[in-house]
Amino acid sequence: MKTKAFKLLFYFFILNIAFTSCNTLDIFEKTKFFNNHEWSSKDSVVATFEIKDTNSLYNIYFVLRHEDAYKYKNIWIDIQLQSPDTTTTVKREFTLANSERWLGTAMSDIIEHRIPFSNAPAKLIKGNHTFIIRQIMREDPLQYVLNAGIRIEKVQP
Repeated sequence: MKTKAFKLLFYFFILNIAFTSCNTLDIFEKTKFFNNHEWSSKDSVVATFEIKDTNSLYNIYFVLRHEDAYKYKNIWIDIQLQSPDTTTTVKREFTLANSERWLGTAMSDIIEHRIPFSNAPAKLIKGNHTFIIRQIMREDPLQYVLNAGIRIEKVQP
């Protein structure tokens, strides 16, 4: 009796792995680590990803990890998006703290931010898309920054 139950449990476990391993996460994330925790304005983050599903909407996030010693409540970045039919450049400020605390998630003295690019999900066209991100703060290199990047999440229906 125990052997039969064990076999059923084993087969259920194998089938569960087979079905869950075939699912895609529908997430793309690329970050760049900065040596000595300094982000130079000459040091770009480049992330290229391919969109195949044009029926879905996508949430796009700026990802930043910095030390608690980071001096500013914000960060200014230059974002260039190269899509199959156009190239767009935007200078954008992201708020990282209010007057009381960091707005990101803290673990010890490391703060992680995932900040949406817009209030609504975006519809992206089919093909390769490239984000090029540079910091454009007055301090150069920008101290206490561990890494920065981009995260794309498919909105689940």
